[in-house]
Amino acid sequence: MKGFWLSIVFAGWAGLTCAQQAETGAQAQSGPLRNATSVLTVDVDRLFSQSDFGLRVIEDYTSQGEALAAENRRIADALRVEELALAEQRPDMAIEVFLSEAEAFDEKAQAIRRAQDAKERELETLLSEGRDRFLEVTRPILGELMVERGAFTILDRRSVLLSLGSIDVTDAAIERINLALGDGSATLSETDDAEDAE
Repeated sequence: MKGFWLSIVFAGWAGLTCAQQAETGAQAQSGPLRNATSVLTVDVDRLFSQSDFGLRVIEDYTSQGEALAAENRRIADALRVEELALAEQRPDMAIEVFLSEAEAFDEKAQAIRRAQDAKERELETLLSEGRDRFLEVTRPILGELMVERGAFTILDRRSVLLSLGSIDVTDAAIERINLALGDGSATLSETDDAEDAE
């Protein structure tokens, strides 16, 4: 799935393009494919980060990340207070009792840290899955754009050493993706419905 970020090859669409070009062979010099190129490029990072779909995913990720960071700070402050309280009680406690309390506190702190780390991993997964979902639902849209331009392949601009600016279709792709998908919320509902059906 992530290999898409390096290149997008639509073999089926390419076959359709060949057929269309054959049908318009006599008009190729003056028809809509006169300026066609076999390769197009897109800036995949910009495609995601500047589309309404990508912006929603990034905003969700950012807001949840800020909430988690605030939660981590509250937990750290509470543990610090508890640690200081235990230290203050140390002179009045038997050594065995203190060691037991200290061990219990350490286990509690470690368990909390593991839980918070798991939340951070889940947050990173949210962003990764959002990008993957974006890829899945935009692939047909990019395929249509590719066929209309008479191309056979769309490459990630980062993998191209040198190219003409005229073959980059990032802006056109963003505009079309926004029109077709909006912020992508509807695609999430479709995914949830499909999972429930399974």
